[in-house]
This record gives sequence, structure tokens and C-alpha cells, in this order.
Amino acid sequence: MISVYSVSALILAYLCGSIPTAVWLGQAFYGIDVREYGSGNAGATNTFRVLGKKAGIPVMLIDILKGFTATNLAFFLPLSAIGSVHSVGFTNYQLALGITAVMGHLFPIFAGFRGGKGVATLCGMVLAIHLQAALLCVVVFIIVLLITRYVSLSSIIAGFTYLIGVTFVFQVHVRSVIIYGMCICVLILVTHQKNIERLLKGKESKVNLFKKKTTTV
Repeated sequence: MISVYSVSALILAYLCGSIPTAVWLGQAFYGIDVREYGSGNAGATNTFRVLGKKAGIPVMLIDILKGFTATNLAFFLPLSAIGSVHSVGFTNYQLALGITAVMGHLFPIFAGFRGGKGVATLCGMVLAIHLQAALLCVVVFIIVLLITRYVSLSSIIAGFTYLIGVTFVFQVHVRSVIIYGMCICVLILVTHQKNIERLLKGKESKVNLFKKKTTTV
């Protein structure tokens, strides 16, 4: 049975995900709307591309925190509404909260429903649901990024790593978590379609990890 508490938490999760970190930070400190440059997305990847790591790192960390915080709102709900902390019902509601936050990031009410691709927010959600799988994804992301300097490629491979991790490495038996892993793969492929096209054509932008970014826009 859906309670007022459950609905309120979902609304709060969406509002949390809707915080347009890249847009607000870019406008406040650089006088730039990152959606007008680069890929046109309001996310960490485009912030790295347009404004450099000094702006990209805070955006990425805050976007991760958005997903983590929204997913953990489940701990503040009455257990009678969603079940015990270790129950499948509790995990399912965590998934619902996290997905709602990701949708908020993709379609933020505070930024004209023009958001980012949700990878960092997804990462925060995964951290809250399965820490070990999330850490595995982070390690893979960093390794691929250091080797290729493609944030998009690193995000795509890290996303698929989550599904592999929960299915084969950690052998999670909660069906909804496996289905969620599949959905992550589909979502990442859909939201990174243009990036994939540029990667195949060799036109995808690389991030400069070790030199200071000079903003010319």
C-alpha cells in the first residue's frame, strides 16, 4: 500500500535529483551555461569538457551525492510502509527513489527540464544499494579514463561493469537489482548515443586530466 510518506519521499527524491549542479555552478562562478557549449548536457562530463576539472570534480561529486542521498531516504520512512531494512521491499523502494532522482537529473524542474545524462547520479544510487559493486565500477571508470581520457567511454564501460558485478562477481539474488542493472545498460546506451557515434568516428573529445583548463567561451 502506497502511503503519504512514500509519495513524499519520491517527490523529495525527484527534487534532489533536479538540482542542476553543472548549470548553477557554471553560471555562478564562470558566467556560463554549460548547456550552450560542448555536448549541450548539464552534467559532469560536459562540465569537465567545457570548464575543466576544477569545475568538473565538484559537479561530479555533488551529482553522486544527489543519487546517494535520494536513495537513502528509504531509511527515514516507517518500516511498516516498505518493510525491514534487509527485505526485498526495502531494496525495491531504494531503487524507486534512486531512479526518481535520476529522472530528476535528466529532466530537472529547476532548469527547464534540460539536464545531464545521469551517470554520476546513477553512481550515487549504486553506492547506496550495493557498495562493493559501486566501488568496482569506480575502479573500472578510473582505469579506462586514465588509459583513454574519454569520460563517455569510461561511463559506458563502468555502467556495464555494474551488471556484470552484481550478476557474476557478487552473485546478488534480488531479481530487481539485476533488472535494474540491465536498465542501467540500456539507459547509458540511449543517453550516450551521440557520444558512441563520435567515438566510432574518432571525433569524441578527450579530457585533459593533468593540465589546467583555459576557458575560452
